[in-house]
Amino acid sequence: MTSNNLDAKITAAAEMILKSRRLVVFTGAGISTESGIPDFRGPGGIWTRFDPDDFTIQKFLKSRETRRKQWQILIGEGLFSRVKPNRAHMAIAELEILGRLECVITQNIDNLHQEAGNSPDRVFELHGNMQWVKCLDCGTRYTVEHIKERLDRGVEVPECERCQGILKPDVVFFGEELPSEALRAATEYSTHCDLFLVVGSSLVVYPAALMPGYAREAGAQLIIVNIGGTPYDSSATILIEEKAGDVMSRMVEKVREMI
Repeated sequence: MTSNNLDAKITAAAEMILKSRRLVVFTGAGISTESGIPDFRGPGGIWTRFDPDDFTIQKFLKSRETRRKQWQILIGEGLFSRVKPNRAHMAIAELEILGRLECVITQNIDNLHQEAGNSPDRVFELHGNMQWVKCLDCGTRYTVEHIKERLDRGVEVPECERCQGILKPDVVFFGEELPSEALRAATEYSTHCDLFLVVGSSLVVYPAALMPGYAREAGAQLIIVNIGGTPYDSSATILIEEKAGDVMSRMVEKVREMI
C-alpha cells in the first residue's frame, strides 16, 4: 500500500469515528503480538510447541499431569507477565478518553486494554482474563501473581487454599462455553453500534467472529485493521492491512486534530 493511499484510509477512518455515536472496537491476537505475546496459532505460538488437546477442559479436570503441564506453560513460562500495552492499546484507550468509544470486545486474555487505561466495565473479554485464577469448587479467586509465587516455591499443581479444590486460570479452554455475561453484552453492543472497528483479528474463531456480522446486519459500517485477510473483507468500508500500532496511533492522532 502506498503512503498516500494509507494516509487517505486513515483520514477516512478518523472521519467515520468522529461521525459515529456508537463505536465498538473488536480486538484479537494481532494487536497483542506487538507487545511480545505470540499468536497461539502463529509461528512460535503455543500450538506449535504443545498439543492443543492438553488445553481441553475435559483433560484438565481428569488429569493431574495435564494440570501440571498447563500451569507450567501458562504461568511458569511467564507468557503474560512481562508484557506491556503497545501503541494500539494506548490509542484505543484514548478513544474512550475522547468520548468516542462505546466499548471494547476482545478475544485476548492479557488484560492489556485495562492496563492501557480502558475502563474495565467497558471491556468485554470473550475468552476470559489470564490475570485471575478461580477455584472450580468454591469459586474463590486468586491473582495470577499469587499462584506464580506458589509455583516458584515448587508447587507443581496448586490447589485452592480454602477448600483444596481444583484451580483453573479464568480463561476459556477448548470445550468450554464463553462467559455468558460477556457474550451477551458483546452481542448487544454489536447489534446496536453504528461503527465496528476490528483491530488485529482474522475473524475465524467463533462465536466471537459473529460480532462483526451482527454489526453489519444492523447497518453499521465496518473498518478492519489486520495483517492478512478475513472473511469480512468484502463487507468492510475501509480495509487496512498494516500493523495495528502504527495505524491506530495515527488514526487517533487524526481524530484529535479533527475535533
